[in-house]
Amino acid sequence: MEKKEMLRQQLVDVYGVPLFYTIAEAWSQVEGFEARTDDLLITTYPKSGTTWVSEILDLIYNNGDVEKCKRDAIFNRIPLMELIVRESINGIKKLGEMKSPRLVKTHLSVELLPSSLWKNNCKMIYVARNAKDVAVSYYYFYKTAKMHPDPGTWEEFLEKFMTGKVSFGSWYDHVKGWWEKKKDYRILYLFYEDMKEDPKRELLKILKFLEKDLPEEIVNKILYHTSFEIMKDNPTTNYTMVPEDEMDHKISPFMRKGISGDWKNHFTVAQYERFEKHYNQQMEGTTLKFRSEI
Repeated sequence: MEKKEMLRQQLVDVYGVPLFYTIAEAWSQVEGFEARTDDLLITTYPKSGTTWVSEILDLIYNNGDVEKCKRDAIFNRIPLMELIVRESINGIKKLGEMKSPRLVKTHLSVELLPSSLWKNNCKMIYVARNAKDVAVSYYYFYKTAKMHPDPGTWEEFLEKFMTGKVSFGSWYDHVKGWWEKKKDYRILYLFYEDMKEDPKRELLKILKFLEKDLPEEIVNKILYHTSFEIMKDNPTTNYTMVPEDEMDHKISPFMRKGISGDWKNHFTVAQYERFEKHYNQQMEGTTLKFRSEI
């Protein structure tokens, strides 16, 4: 199939979760992923700070060596495990060729995560972001990245988002599923809003979780190089290395605003009220709490 024909295709359900059809057709490869005990899993729902935390971790793993972290685009340095696009991209294969210790990235919900990651009790870092900002950011990403189906209008996309009919499924199930799992596994659960509010505090949490010490000047260097402004200008983190026919940055840059509370510029009063009502129903009974702005 031509690349053109692979773009803007409908999603396919895998155990009830909508995924890119190329992932669905190669699902046995994903399920069979072989984790190593020293793998670190970066896990997020899309548009929740994945690239940000990935770059932080690559810099930690390379002791703040900025040039080393420019060795390749972030999506090659830290592959999205489940992303398989026929012959052209294969996260599982790429990870198989990497030396340990590996940084592994996923957007999969807990039910879909390959069992070897649980069996090996791998350390995992989950980043969650408030639903309204994720919905807005995801809408722009859908428009930009053409592996996704056409998002339609903002109104139409918001409806799909609320009902979980978007790539990687329901935000609610995702954040709650991982929140519950942290009781039984080595999972550091971080919030995007906390990272925006006090990046240093959250970076120190990550270092403690990894049982790693870095000198103050390297910590500060990592904070500087993972600031939104610097990452937005860095071709190895801003996704400008993706071919334009797959990701059109003229529609919206991959690194768009990187703020908390941008949803206020998009939600109408009616959308906000409807969303809040639905949100409260979905989040009832969980101890998980979010801030929609800081």
